[in-house]
Amino acid sequence: MDKSKVYFTNMRCKMGDSLLKKLERLITKAEIDKIEFEHKYTAIKIHFGEPGNLAFLRPNFSKVVADHVKRNGGLPFLTDCNTLYVGRRNNAIVHMDAAFENGYTPISTGVQNIIADGLKGMDDIEVPVVGGEYCKTARIGRAIMDADILISLNHFKGHEVASFGGAIKNVGMGSGSRAGKMLMHNDGKPEVRAKNCTGCRQCAKICAQGAISYGADKKAYIDPEKCAGCGRCIGICHYHAIVNRTSSSSVKLNCKMAEYAKAVLDGRPHFHISVVNQVSPYCDCHGENDAAIIPDIGMFASFDPVALDKACLDAANAAPVVATSVLAEVAQTHGDHFVDVHPTTDGISQIIHAEKIGLGSGDYTLITVD
Repeated sequence: MDKSKVYFTNMRCKMGDSLLKKLERLITKAEIDKIEFEHKYTAIKIHFGEPGNLAFLRPNFSKVVADHVKRNGGLPFLTDCNTLYVGRRNNAIVHMDAAFENGYTPISTGVQNIIADGLKGMDDIEVPVVGGEYCKTARIGRAIMDADILISLNHFKGHEVASFGGAIKNVGMGSGSRAGKMLMHNDGKPEVRAKNCTGCRQCAKICAQGAISYGADKKAYIDPEKCAGCGRCIGICHYHAIVNRTSSSSVKLNCKMAEYAKAVLDGRPHFHISVVNQVSPYCDCHGENDAAIIPDIGMFASFDPVALDKACLDAANAAPVVATSVLAEVAQTHGDHFVDVHPTTDGISQIIHAEKIGLGSGDYTLITVD
């Protein structure tokens, strides 16, 4: 079996050149045009960045990809799903505000933003996971599944639970609705944070399982035996009183993310781009970013998201440590920069499980593009 092809270009630019021109050459050389874009809805899966974090991808990168799709007759849009945690992207209104604040507007990118799982994170589709061991179905944002083609454009960086975040995380976790994110992070059973509960009873009205009741203190209680883990109570609560109960281990979370990514990508054309710059130790979901742990490396592209993540991981781990970063402050004993920063994580489990379920291959050939 042939190795997957991963294309790479570094961050160096001669006079008269630019990173945006290099990105265009990269995706062209990586044969993105093998995809038939004419009249096809094309979801460009992006992370708009949590306001306050400045390590997220600049919108200029997404404009290059969107313009390329449009020149080939496609109908591109930028998309992400709402977050499960409390922040500036947990419903479509504040999510769009955050995207605009970070420069993702139709003026700057030339395309529209669509929050894939709707206003409150409840507009999803249950999609089969072929070969799934942890998830037999996945709850995916409707607009992502409505698209004919998916392009993943991600910022490669560290993560405190997944170890690192690349194409698999961008597609898997990022495409999950709030219910989907619950199922990946834990067993899908929320609980009530009593101090925030106002007793408004909106969560009980929307619960189809009758799992929510109220005590003498007028605070909500969720019966885990009745709860189906749909996440609608989290979406309806305006007071952030309903939250995740427990978290999955790093390995289990990574395996579930890989299975969600497979559900999203099965049966339709897809292409993946990773930008390895400003490699912060934490996810872009944080409202801040620590100093980069390694120097900027470059941009990678492939039809295989697993090969792409493995190539980015290998390049990152081969890079020197930035002396002023948190990585320089910890013991570097694991042979993996991201595990050194987050010792309880197991990032390679993303690659291993993704290969096991047929999402792609970690065996790749790296092709350099000037």
